Amino acid sequence: MRTLPIHQSLHRHNHVMGAEREIALCICLFAMLVGVGGMTWISGLAAVLFYGGGLLVARRMAKADPIMSKVWMRHIKQQLYYPAKASIWRRN
Repeated sequence: MRTLPIHQSLHRHNHVMGAEREIALCICLFAMLVGVGGMTWISGLAAVLFYGGGLLVARRMAKADPIMSKVWMRHIKQQLYYPAKASIWRRN
C-alpha cells in the first residue's frame, strides 16, 4: 500500500503569538492608537493593559477553536428564518 506524507505545515492555521492573525494584529493596532493618541503615561498604561488582556482573550479563543472568528462571522450572516417556499419574484 502506498502512503504519502502530509506535512503539518499544510494544516496549521495562521496564528500570531497564539491568536488568530487578524485578531492579534487588530488588537496591536488599537493598542498603538490608544497609546500614541493620548501621549500620556495613562494612555500608555491603558494601551499595555488593553494589549495584554486582548491578546490573552484571543489566545484562549484560538485554543478553543483555531478559526472561531471566521465561524462566528459566517454564523451572523445567516438569516434567522428561511421560508420553505420560493418568493414570488423568483426566476422561472
